[in-house]
Amino acid sequence: MKKQLLTKTVLILTLVILLPIVGCASGGKGRPQGPPPEAIAACEGKSVGDSVTFTGREGESIKSTCQEVDGQIVAVPEDMPKGGPPRS
Repeated sequence: MKKQLLTKTVLILTLVILLPIVGCASGGKGRPQGPPPEAIAACEGKSVGDSVTFTGREGESIKSTCQEVDGQIVAVPEDMPKGGPPRS
């Protein structure tokens, strides 16, 4: 009886420890990966190298250049660091 209780306690503690780790590994913030829809829409009908401005998620104007990313033309902000956004 005590062995079953100990086993259940260890299992529960293991889950409590592992669930936050799994959440962080999958992005943590719940934010989708890849370019935002606004960046994709800004370059619809445009060519690689075209300058565009689009409204970001927080209402800010973002000066960008259309570039091909993973086979799709998207607006990449002019102040984007080389290699993409910083990873958290």
